[in-house]
Amino acid sequence: MTTVYDFEALSIDGKTVALKNFQGKALLIVNTASACGFTPQFAGLEKLHETYGPQGLVVLGFPCNQFGAQDAGSNSEIAGFCQLNYGVTFPMMAKIEVNGAGAHPLYQWLAAEAPGLLGSKSIKWNFTKFLVGKDGQVLKRYAPTDTPESLKKDIKAALEA
Repeated sequence: MTTVYDFEALSIDGKTVALKNFQGKALLIVNTASACGFTPQFAGLEKLHETYGPQGLVVLGFPCNQFGAQDAGSNSEIAGFCQLNYGVTFPMMAKIEVNGAGAHPLYQWLAAEAPGLLGSKSIKWNFTKFLVGKDGQVLKRYAPTDTPESLKKDIKAALEA
């Protein structure tokens, strides 16, 4: 059986990160963008990281430029933007694709495990969120319009499981 811990990704500074390093923690995985109407959600994601990180939540941001070219910068520019504008301290990963032939294997798996509306496997827009339980299985997929604050009840349940 595949779990989130079977995948690797590159950190925003180019280092390989084995997701098995987060075994036993709940994960909130988000495809992000720096120039999107939902970009202010970085503040809410950082708040979740600060509040629930000590209890075992890891927020992982994956910049993506596939929606309206809203994250065109380099990884270092994206990292600087997130830090400067939103004080992001949760792990940001290297820019990836989340749809199509070049989609990162993690996102191929996430989308298959938690299809969207009407069973769609594609990611519709920036700030689609996936909550993964401490067992490495996807618990729920959230739309870009679902604010980080609205996930608190589900996050608490995942941390208590």
